[in-house]
Amino acid sequence: MSASHDNPDAVTDLSLEQQALLLTGRDMWSTAEIPEAGIASFVLSDGPHGLRWQDGAHTDNLGIFASRPATCFPAEVAVGSSWDPEVAERIAAAIARECRAAGVRVSLGPGVNIKRSPLCGRNFEYYSEDPLVAGVLGAAHVRALQQQGVAASVKHFAANNQETDRMRISAEVDERTLREIYLPAFERIVTQERPATVMC
Repeated sequence: MSASHDNPDAVTDLSLEQQALLLTGRDMWSTAEIPEAGIASFVLSDGPHGLRWQDGAHTDNLGIFASRPATCFPAEVAVGSSWDPEVAERIAAAIARECRAAGVRVSLGPGVNIKRSPLCGRNFEYYSEDPLVAGVLGAAHVRALQQQGVAASVKHFAANNQETDRMRISAEVDERTLREIYLPAFERIVTQERPATVMC
Protein backbone atom coordinates (compact mmCIF):
# COMPACT_ATOMS: atom_id res chain seq x y z
CA MET A 1 0.00 0.00 0.00
CA SER A 2 2.98 2.23 0.12
CA ALA A 3 3.47 2.63 -3.63
CA SER A 4 4.57 6.16 -4.35
CA HIS A 5 1.79 8.74 -4.49
CA ASP A 6 4.00 10.58 -7.01
CA ASN A 7 3.37 7.81 -9.52
CA PRO A 8 -0.36 7.23 -10.10
CA ASP A 9 0.54 4.50 -12.61
CA ALA A 10 2.44 2.44 -10.02
CA VAL A 11 0.00 -0.47 -10.22
CA THR A 12 -0.29 -0.44 -14.00
CA ASP A 13 3.51 -0.41 -14.20
CA LEU A 14 3.56 -3.81 -12.46
CA SER A 15 3.79 -7.03 -14.44
CA LEU A 16 0.68 -9.20 -14.70
CA GLU A 17 2.21 -11.64 -12.19
CA GLN A 18 2.87 -8.80 -9.72
CA GLN A 19 -0.67 -7.47 -10.09
CA ALA A 20 -2.06 -10.96 -9.44
CA LEU A 21 0.17 -11.24 -6.37
CA LEU A 22 -1.54 -8.15 -4.91
CA LEU A 23 -4.86 -10.01 -5.09
CA THR A 24 -3.77 -13.29 -3.54
CA GLY A 25 -2.15 -12.28 -0.27
CA ARG A 26 0.92 -13.59 1.50
CA ASP A 27 -1.09 -15.56 4.08
CA MET A 28 -4.45 -15.49 5.85
CA TRP A 29 -4.06 -11.97 7.26
CA SER A 30 -1.40 -10.13 5.26
CA THR A 31 -0.78 -8.93 1.74
CA ALA A 32 2.19 -9.82 -0.41
CA GLU A 33 5.01 -7.34 -0.76
CA ILE A 34 6.65 -6.27 -4.00
CA PRO A 35 9.87 -4.60 -2.84
CA GLU A 36 11.07 -3.67 -6.33
CA ALA A 37 7.88 -1.59 -6.75
CA GLY A 38 8.03 -0.08 -3.24
CA ILE A 39 4.90 -1.97 -2.13
CA ALA A 40 5.18 -3.23 1.44
CA SER A 41 3.18 -6.03 3.04
CA PHE A 42 0.51 -4.99 5.53
CA VAL A 43 -1.72 -6.81 8.01
CA LEU A 44 -5.52 -6.90 7.85
CA SER A 45 -7.89 -8.07 10.57
CA ASP A 46 -11.52 -8.71 11.22
CA GLY A 47 -13.47 -6.61 12.41
CA PRO A 48 -16.56 -4.76 12.89
CA HIS A 49 -16.72 -5.34 16.63
CA GLY A 50 -13.16 -6.12 17.64
CA LEU A 51 -9.72 -7.11 16.47
CA ARG A 52 -9.47 -10.77 15.38
CA TRP A 53 -6.28 -12.17 13.96
CA GLN A 54 -3.75 -14.88 14.61
CA ASP A 55 -0.07 -14.80 15.40
CA GLY A 56 2.35 -16.98 13.44
CA ALA A 57 1.40 -19.87 11.19
CA HIS A 58 -2.24 -20.90 11.11
CA THR A 59 -3.66 -23.98 9.50
CA ASP A 60 -7.38 -23.28 9.57
CA ASN A 61 -8.56 -21.55 6.42
CA LEU A 62 -11.18 -19.52 8.30
CA GLY A 63 -8.65 -17.96 10.65
CA ILE A 64 -10.74 -18.57 13.77
CA PHE A 65 -8.45 -20.60 16.02
CA ALA A 66 -5.69 -19.37 18.34
CA SER A 67 -6.62 -15.73 17.84
CA ARG A 68 -4.78 -13.02 19.75
CA PRO A 69 -6.74 -11.77 22.81
CA ALA A 70 -8.66 -8.55 22.14
CA THR A 71 -11.70 -6.63 23.33
CA CYS A 72 -15.03 -7.90 22.05
CA PHE A 73 -17.19 -4.80 21.59
CA PRO A 74 -20.97 -4.90 21.18
CA ALA A 75 -21.96 -6.40 17.85
CA GLU A 76 -23.16 -4.00 15.17
CA VAL A 77 -26.73 -5.25 15.59
CA ALA A 78 -26.62 -3.82 19.14
CA VAL A 79 -24.96 -0.58 17.99
CA GLY A 80 -27.64 -0.28 15.31
CA SER A 81 -30.30 -0.51 17.98
CA SER A 82 -28.79 2.54 19.68
CA TRP A 83 -29.31 4.73 16.58
CA ASP A 84 -26.34 6.70 17.91
CA PRO A 85 -23.41 7.61 15.62
CA GLU A 86 -21.33 8.58 18.65
CA VAL A 87 -21.50 5.00 19.94
CA ALA A 88 -20.27 3.74 16.55
CA GLU A 89 -17.47 6.32 16.58
CA ARG A 90 -16.30 5.46 20.10
CA ILE A 91 -16.20 1.74 19.33
CA ALA A 92 -14.34 2.28 16.04
CA ALA A 93 -11.77 4.56 17.71
CA ALA A 94 -11.10 1.90 20.35
CA ILE A 95 -10.81 -0.82 17.69
CA ALA A 96 -8.34 1.40 15.82
CA ARG A 97 -6.18 1.79 18.93
CA GLU A 98 -6.04 -2.00 19.36
CA CYS A 99 -5.25 -2.43 15.64
CA ARG A 100 -2.37 0.03 15.87
CA ALA A 101 -1.00 -1.68 18.97
CA ALA A 102 -1.02 -5.01 17.09
CA GLY A 103 0.45 -3.61 13.88
CA VAL A 104 -2.79 -4.06 11.93
CA ARG A 105 -3.21 -1.55 9.08
CA VAL A 106 -6.70 -2.48 7.78
CA SER A 107 -9.75 -3.34 9.87
CA LEU A 108 -12.31 -5.44 7.98
CA GLY A 109 -15.38 -3.45 8.92
CA PRO A 110 -17.87 -1.93 9.35
CA GLY A 111 -20.53 -4.31 8.07
CA VAL A 112 -23.31 -2.29 6.45
CA ASN A 113 -24.98 -4.92 4.31
CA ILE A 114 -28.76 -4.80 4.62
CA LYS A 115 -30.47 -7.54 6.61
CA ARG A 116 -33.04 -9.40 4.54
CA SER A 117 -33.40 -12.90 5.93
CA PRO A 118 -33.61 -13.67 9.66
CA LEU A 119 -31.66 -16.84 8.85
CA CYS A 120 -28.57 -14.93 7.73
CA GLY A 121 -25.72 -15.96 10.01
CA ARG A 122 -24.03 -12.58 9.58
CA ASN A 123 -26.96 -10.42 10.75
CA PHE A 124 -25.16 -9.79 14.04
CA GLU A 125 -22.35 -7.96 12.23
CA TYR A 126 -24.59 -5.66 10.18
CA TYR A 127 -26.17 -2.53 11.66
CA SER A 128 -29.69 -2.60 10.31
CA GLU A 129 -32.33 -3.52 7.80
CA ASP A 130 -32.65 0.23 7.20
CA PRO A 131 -30.21 1.78 4.70
CA LEU A 132 -30.21 5.20 6.40
CA VAL A 133 -29.34 3.79 9.82
CA ALA A 134 -26.68 1.51 8.32
CA GLY A 135 -25.19 4.36 6.31
CA VAL A 136 -25.07 6.91 9.11
CA LEU A 137 -23.59 4.48 11.65
CA GLY A 138 -21.21 3.00 9.09
CA ALA A 139 -19.97 6.47 8.13
CA ALA A 140 -19.34 7.26 11.80
CA HIS A 141 -17.38 4.02 12.19
CA VAL A 142 -15.22 4.68 9.12
CA ARG A 143 -14.57 8.29 10.13
CA ALA A 144 -13.38 7.38 13.63
CA LEU A 145 -11.35 4.39 12.49
CA GLN A 146 -9.51 6.26 9.76
CA GLN A 147 -8.93 9.34 11.95
CA GLN A 148 -6.91 6.99 14.15
CA GLY A 149 -4.77 5.93 11.18
CA VAL A 150 -6.34 2.52 10.46
CA ALA A 151 -7.89 1.85 7.06
CA ALA A 152 -11.52 0.70 6.90
CA SER A 153 -12.92 -2.06 4.70
CA VAL A 154 -16.67 -1.52 4.35
CA LYS A 155 -18.44 -4.82 3.73
CA HIS A 156 -19.94 -6.87 2.11
CA PHE A 157 -20.73 -5.17 -1.18
CA ALA A 158 -23.63 -5.86 -1.83
CA ALA A 159 -26.76 -7.98 -1.29
CA ASN A 160 -24.72 -10.62 0.57
CA ASN A 161 -27.44 -11.36 3.04
CA GLN A 162 -28.24 -15.06 3.16
CA GLU A 163 -26.33 -18.12 4.32
CA THR A 164 -28.05 -20.80 2.22
CA ASP A 165 -25.64 -21.55 -0.65
CA ARG A 166 -23.87 -18.28 0.14
CA MET A 167 -20.63 -19.33 -1.56
CA ARG A 168 -22.40 -19.87 -4.89
CA ILE A 169 -25.68 -17.95 -4.79
CA SER A 170 -26.55 -15.50 -7.54
CA ALA A 171 -28.43 -12.61 -5.90
CA GLU A 172 -30.51 -11.13 -8.69
CA VAL A 173 -31.99 -7.84 -7.54
CA ASP A 174 -33.81 -5.32 -9.73
CA GLU A 175 -32.25 -1.86 -10.13
CA ARG A 176 -34.85 0.05 -8.11
CA THR A 177 -34.46 -2.27 -5.13
CA LEU A 178 -30.67 -2.04 -5.36
CA ARG A 179 -30.74 1.76 -5.48
CA GLU A 180 -33.35 2.25 -2.76
CA ILE A 181 -32.35 -0.46 -0.28
CA TYR A 182 -29.02 -2.23 -0.85
CA LEU A 183 -26.69 0.48 -2.18
CA PRO A 184 -27.50 3.70 -0.24
CA ALA A 185 -25.49 2.78 2.90
CA PHE A 186 -22.41 2.07 0.77
CA GLU A 187 -22.95 5.23 -1.28
CA ARG A 188 -23.24 7.42 1.83
CA ILE A 189 -20.06 5.99 3.35
CA VAL A 190 -18.00 6.09 0.16
CA THR A 191 -18.99 9.65 -0.74
CA GLN A 192 -18.83 11.11 2.78
CA GLU A 193 -15.92 9.28 4.40
CA ARG A 194 -13.87 7.78 1.55
CA PRO A 195 -13.05 4.40 3.12
CA ALA A 196 -9.72 2.92 2.10
CA THR A 197 -11.36 -0.27 0.79
CA VAL A 198 -14.71 -1.89 0.09
CA MET A 199 -14.95 -5.67 0.48
CA CYS A 200 -16.93 -7.73 -2.04
